[in-house]
Amino acid sequence: MTQLVWFRNDLRVADNPALTAACKSDDEVRACFIITPEQWQEHSWSPARVQFVTAHANALSEELARLGIKLSFIHADRFEDSIGKLESHCSEHGVKALHFNEEYGVNERKRDKAIKHRFDDIGITVRKYRDQTVAPVGEILTQQSEPYSVFTPFSRRWRSWIEETHPGLLPAPKARGGAVSPARIDTVPKAFRDAPDPLVSTGEKAAHDQLERFVEEYGGAYKEKRDFPAIDGTSQLSPYLANGILSGRQCLIAAKQAQAMGGNEEGLATWINEIAWRDFYINILYHYPRVSMHRAFKPETEALAWNTPGDTFEAWKTGNTGVPIVDAAMRQLNQTGWMHNRLRMITAMYLTKNLFIDWRLGEDYFMSRLVDGFLASNNGGWQWSASTGTDAAPYFRVFNPVTQSERFDSNGEFIREWVPELAKLDNKRIHDPGAKSGVIPKGYPRQIVDLKESRKEAIARFQALKN
Repeated sequence: MTQLVWFRNDLRVADNPALTAACKSDDEVRACFIITPEQWQEHSWSPARVQFVTAHANALSEELARLGIKLSFIHADRFEDSIGKLESHCSEHGVKALHFNEEYGVNERKRDKAIKHRFDDIGITVRKYRDQTVAPVGEILTQQSEPYSVFTPFSRRWRSWIEETHPGLLPAPKARGGAVSPARIDTVPKAFRDAPDPLVSTGEKAAHDQLERFVEEYGGAYKEKRDFPAIDGTSQLSPYLANGILSGRQCLIAAKQAQAMGGNEEGLATWINEIAWRDFYINILYHYPRVSMHRAFKPETEALAWNTPGDTFEAWKTGNTGVPIVDAAMRQLNQTGWMHNRLRMITAMYLTKNLFIDWRLGEDYFMSRLVDGFLASNNGGWQWSASTGTDAAPYFRVFNPVTQSERFDSNGEFIREWVPELAKLDNKRIHDPGAKSGVIPKGYPRQIVDLKESRKEAIARFQALKN
């Protein structure tokens, strides 16, 4: 008889609850990964992400093969197709138990529920594990056993849970006999072949090397440097986290160990807070499924009359709004598959408050480009910026992108890198080249909307909801 591990958003051998549980048995252990290109398209997976996942699935296959575990690649167009394909695979290999780590999008949960029902009928045991968060999803609740909808009290309880529980890591399983021949995905689905060069190195070891380098060399300065896009002030770990090559637990424990060894307490504490934000948004996705169904967390904001997307939306997507920091950020996204977190907030708020275009269009566009597109975090960030979500920015607090640019890219280094049309401007004019009727360099547009007037209009529209 055989135990089968179904890998999904957890492409690693270390600290993997499903893999660890399956390997406790003396049975043969096999693994599978299901390729669902039509579903990926429907979920707006980017070519960068698909190529990243494909490369890491191949790396996982090789690592498992060294442990004597065969990883099979199963092809199914959509989630509903995967159910029959998985059943056939289990029948072929005499599988008696299926192990997987949970996912929390609505479609993923429906798929897993259908598989559970079907496998119950045919006598295959299904075992699920809670892996995506540091504290098991649903564990962090108020004293009234309700989910938190505000981050700060959630994070306090989250930190208390960590201090009380002392979560640990699961080691990679030991080899189970001789090595086997690894399977490979040789061809990326056609719709996902045009992608930028890889942002980070492939493989679980590369992810751990980057984690170790960050906490030891850069984590201490994270609080001071994280908001400046022209410098390497962030961890660059988001692609690994979003696709499960690293777990949140591994990141948390590495940071805490660095603190214990004398690392800058405040800088690493700030980074740990970002792990808490990730857990918070995953819990929101779990407790409030509507947020993964193109619906606002705050139902009253569904009544907002967003502007019709047209030329202004295209200008935003292509980085031609006339606001240099916005344009630089969008060009970075389009060319690399990644965007600095401060810039994600600036560009999202510009789209939803100054252009007053529906946040869902921005959310989808980011997913279609990001290598680290992760439903919970992307949705949470967009709804925060649009003032439609949990713990959102108050609607009357609207970033001024020029002020943000002057503060976080004061010398215009980031703008010069991504908007070469403005490279010769001085450090003051580069943030707003059209100010006071200034001459704008050839090839660069004037601002497509007035920042002050569009801000007033956005605030008025939100205020109208209360009337």
